[in-house]
Amino acid sequence: MDLNWHQAVSVFMGFFAIMNPVAGTPVFLGLTADDDTATRRLIAIRALAVSFGIVLLFAAAGKVIFQAFGITLDAFRIMGGFLVAMVGYKMVQGGEHTPVQKPSREDRADSLDSRLDVAITPLAMPLLAGPGTIATAMSFAAGAGLAAFVVTMTAFAVLCVLTFIFFMSGEKFIRYIGKSGIKVVTRLMGLILAVIGVQMLLEGLAGAITRYLESAPT
Repeated sequence: MDLNWHQAVSVFMGFFAIMNPVAGTPVFLGLTADDDTATRRLIAIRALAVSFGIVLLFAAAGKVIFQAFGITLDAFRIMGGFLVAMVGYKMVQGGEHTPVQKPSREDRADSLDSRLDVAITPLAMPLLAGPGTIATAMSFAAGAGLAAFVVTMTAFAVLCVLTFIFFMSGEKFIRYIGKSGIKVVTRLMGLILAVIGVQMLLEGLAGAITRYLESAPT
């Protein structure tokens, strides 16, 4: 029992270091700066639910999926880094959604669906359930059978709840800094997001090059 407890703490800390909800909260605030509280809550819930589903899938059958489609973790990093960098670039440019003066019920539904899309990309993947999180889940879950899988997913579920608390507590920060401050934070977080994307891209390229050099005939 003690061994399982120590393992759970180790798994949780590993996930926490990779996903880092403290650093992710400002990015979440930047991505949802124009949304009301209800929409922001929906985005957080959807992002974390999708993240949990992704980690669950890869923890259970990650190696099989990668082998079946011929995917490498380096390729995942490259594409994920590109997507994150593009979103960050748009935030730095100050791109905003065009408001509708008198939206119909259908327009409001379409607008909400459009805003909720950010929960999937880039929040759920690749920011929350990115290559590092997936690799960590696959590594921990590959331990002593079902017990290791249960411990891994339980630790990640606890982290998802903690991340939701971090995300929603950011509302106080938004109310404090006002609209002008939100614009500054959005552009700053866009820059950070773009840098994160470039870093992921560089790591993927470095890993792919290293893999190629190791497999190349001498």
